[in-house]
Amino acid sequence: MSVSRLKSCQLFYRTDPLKIVRGQGQYMYDEQGARYLDCINNVAHVGHCHPKVVEAGSRQLATLSTNNRFLHDELVKCAQTLAEKMPGNLSVCYFVNSGSEANDLALRLARQHTARHEVITLDHAYHGHVSAVMDISPYKFNQPGGDPKPDFVHVAPCPDVYRGKYRDCDFPEGTDLGQLYADEVQRIVERSTNGIAAFIAESLQSCGGQIIPPAGYFQKVYDAVRKAGGVTIADEVQVGFGRIGTHYWAFEPHGIIPDIVTVAKPMGNGHPVGAVVTTPEIAESFASTGVCYFNTYGGNPVSCAIANAVMRVIDEEQLQENALRVGRYLLEQSKSLAYEYQLVGDVRGTGLFVGIELVQDRQRRTPATRAAKAVVERMKTVHRILVSSDGPDDNVVKLKPPMVFNTENADEFLYGFRECLTYLEQQQQQQNTNATPEGVPTTPVRVTHPLATGGILQPSPISRGQHDTSTLIKSI
Repeated sequence: MSVSRLKSCQLFYRTDPLKIVRGQGQYMYDEQGARYLDCINNVAHVGHCHPKVVEAGSRQLATLSTNNRFLHDELVKCAQTLAEKMPGNLSVCYFVNSGSEANDLALRLARQHTARHEVITLDHAYHGHVSAVMDISPYKFNQPGGDPKPDFVHVAPCPDVYRGKYRDCDFPEGTDLGQLYADEVQRIVERSTNGIAAFIAESLQSCGGQIIPPAGYFQKVYDAVRKAGGVTIADEVQVGFGRIGTHYWAFEPHGIIPDIVTVAKPMGNGHPVGAVVTTPEIAESFASTGVCYFNTYGGNPVSCAIANAVMRVIDEEQLQENALRVGRYLLEQSKSLAYEYQLVGDVRGTGLFVGIELVQDRQRRTPATRAAKAVVERMKTVHRILVSSDGPDDNVVKLKPPMVFNTENADEFLYGFRECLTYLEQQQQQQNTNATPEGVPTTPVRVTHPLATGGILQPSPISRGQHDTSTLIKSI
């Protein structure tokens, strides 16, 4: 089937998609054997095809695969491990197949416990693709053609201090921006006529542009919501299991303990498994309905064996510590790019969760959307490095690589990224002067950096054809 016919499906590199046939560690390989450095895949959390995870799943699949309405040691171990890694009284686990299911169930728990229906979510948030969580995902319902926002959903501003409603450059140094953003939630709580059931937020917004909330924000929001009788939900689907380096869960540095936590993606290293973890009190409210919960495949022996293996590997191979060490190096080196390139507006992140925001003008912080898309495409075609872009204006280059990503991989990324930014600046100069500036190649060249994964011939600006990234940067 041709790609042009897949109008409802979203692919990376849609105009020239990759057919990936194999993965190993932090690398993926296409059907021709070309190797790509994977800076995208927070799904393959402990590395593609980790042998210990593969072995655990294979062994269990060869022994027993059934639904979760039977007792099984792997199920009990998985619940125990998750509960042990959670702070406070988060000790009751419900197993599901995906992050969408996890967030859907979290809403059910919150609504049953509070006997309310209204939900506060953050602008640009994404919580899944089933109907209930599409309703609380502005990232989806604000798209052209998206369903209107339901009246019971309230959208608070994303706590983005760089290009959000309250920018750090618009206030005196030392201003409590966390308070300003939390006040927005407080006003929503006060305006609610029927009461708020839940506040849900990703601990770090990924689809929203790799957003790091300001200090104190979540503490103030949680206090406001709980005083009003609501519960708090932390969506850890994309950022949990040690990715941030400093802690196992991304909500922990904020000094908060949610009432409900949802996890998925990295939990199965590519296998569909997720969970909701909550308190005994909320679980009891949910059970009091008499409507028993079960999920045919959520918590099945194979899924739990895989999840247990993933959590063991994180601990045994010290991948959280690796995320902290490599992430600090990657973030520090990425921040230095701002001294070299005017396109780089902001660099933010923690651990192996990094965003580089490209702007046309640093003073006005206007997004450089086409430049970001050009970088993503050139990183793939020239350097064989896979990154993506996201955010409200699709101008934030995102890095969420497998946790086995190392400093050599970081150097390889930085080399490729610098080359892409240099190329874009030269293209812009060429457009401004209508002449080929010094240093722009007019004949094919090959990337020869020792850390590059093979490079490919890059056509001259004249003969680039359908892969001419200059067509993407007319307004940078």
